[in-house]
Amino acid sequence: MKLAPARTVAFDVLRRVEGGAYASDLLVARSAGLDSRDAGLAAEIVFGALRFEAQLDYLIEHYSGRRQKLDAEVRVALRMGIYQLRYLERVPAHAAVADAVELVKRARKRSAAGLANAVLRKVNREPVAWPSREVELSCPEWLLARWERNYGGAAAGIARAALREPVKYEVAGRRQDIGSQAIVPLLGIEPGQTFLDVCAAPGNKTAQAVACGARAVACDLHWHRLAQLKGLGAELAVLDGTRPLPFGRRFERILVDAPCSGTGTLGRNPEIKWRLRAEDLADFRVRQTALLRNALEALSPGGVLVYSTCSLEPEENEEVVGAVAPDLVCETMRRLPGRDPGDGFYAAVLKSFLPANG
Repeated sequence: MKLAPARTVAFDVLRRVEGGAYASDLLVARSAGLDSRDAGLAAEIVFGALRFEAQLDYLIEHYSGRRQKLDAEVRVALRMGIYQLRYLERVPAHAAVADAVELVKRARKRSAAGLANAVLRKVNREPVAWPSREVELSCPEWLLARWERNYGGAAAGIARAALREPVKYEVAGRRQDIGSQAIVPLLGIEPGQTFLDVCAAPGNKTAQAVACGARAVACDLHWHRLAQLKGLGAELAVLDGTRPLPFGRRFERILVDAPCSGTGTLGRNPEIKWRLRAEDLADFRVRQTALLRNALEALSPGGVLVYSTCSLEPEENEEVVGAVAPDLVCETMRRLPGRDPGDGFYAAVLKSFLPANG
């Protein structure tokens, strides 16, 4: 039996994601040879299976009648099949079932093929009483609990927003999240001003700054990521921003869009919610604190620096700024998924003091 290309790609991507890879990067590479329709279906299955993973795992138990100890390949194939049967409207049921069973066989798990077929043939669209909010919202309880502590009643809305893909908006020929677009304007860039982007890749924010007329220097830790910025009109520098910056000059505008946990982007990066651990936040904070401290050393007197993340967690946001330069903060911005359009973001605007006259 010939497998549908979209389902083959989706299965292979989901297996790699379970090993630590990122879905969006893999989909770009693996879908290159597919037509647009198959590429779209592959992406729909991958992101849907990841967004609704807790619901799908519960449904595997629900339709099988008991808790199953399944090999990873079998569980992935069942998640894919149930997602298509319950959550997608235009997928023929027979195709979803047949391909899921064939994927199990292709993964050399033939002994589980009968179970997969039996489970998937019971799937219907009747309402299910979810056993917990963790399952209903398809989000780890520890994340829900911390969002409740930090944002009160908005926590459920954040989790529900992560079950939908955020809308992208067109900016200067690029498709970019509306929350991400809101960061660079906080710098108040004027034509001719010097601008440093400490963590620039993939380059959307550098492009915004250049469009404002900035004389930009864009940095990143790895050249293969920085190379994406060729042609933007910025100087490029490979460096580790957690170490003292090598520039013999200062900059009027600096952006530190710091690497972070990404909990504000769960709609487009759903694997994060299953991969992140609470203890990871402390590791991010160490790096973020170093980035901000070193960047401030390169800021001109009277200059403006924006520190931003796509995280919802205070450890990566207020606590970083508070540890480095709380007296320089003149404005903050926060966007919450479910309350505001697009991804979640935090930004703090820091302004250095001009030296006293005389």
